[in-house]
Amino acid sequence: MMMWRYKFITMVVSMVTALSVTAIEVPSTSVLLPGIDREAMQTRLDNYDLQPLEGIWYYPNEQLTLAVERCFDIEHIAYRLILLESDDISLLPGTVIGFVATTALKNKFQLWLYSQRNDKILADPLECVATLSTDGGSFTFVPPRIKVKLRINFARFLPTIFRGVSVIPTIEKEQLPIGFVKVYPTEGNVNNKIIYL
Repeated sequence: MMMWRYKFITMVVSMVTALSVTAIEVPSTSVLLPGIDREAMQTRLDNYDLQPLEGIWYYPNEQLTLAVERCFDIEHIAYRLILLESDDISLLPGTVIGFVATTALKNKFQLWLYSQRNDKILADPLECVATLSTDGGSFTFVPPRIKVKLRINFARFLPTIFRGVSVIPTIEKEQLPIGFVKVYPTEGNVNNKIIYL
């Protein structure tokens, strides 16, 4: 009797651990990059050979303007999202509000956005999949809404009890994606595009 309880508890712990492990570690709290505002960021971007995701974006759901720029100081992270302007005056320009990692698909990315706020510090990064549109003008994502239920069928007897356990993912409801709209550089700005002769 004790043996099947031990196996059952071990299996549940293993399943929960497997569901919660992410391959990429992002900082648990935000950092502030001093001296960064929209004008300073636009000057920085003008000096780069920009990748399609880099630039200044508007996030209408949160009414803020942010920059996406390459990140070189965190392993496996390609970009960081930096707040430039916000209607919420308690959020300081230069605050890193999230991170982006590339995937095997050119237009799909792993996106982490901080989901909690403690005074001026953002925390608890929430991960989702984001999609860059074909024209590079929008970067959209659907916030995760999946719950996991564990169902145990106690009518089964040993040693088949482990076949009586099932994990059932359920989706609350379908949502339209939210995301960012690119405001700089726009298609007409070709100052920092690489031209091959």
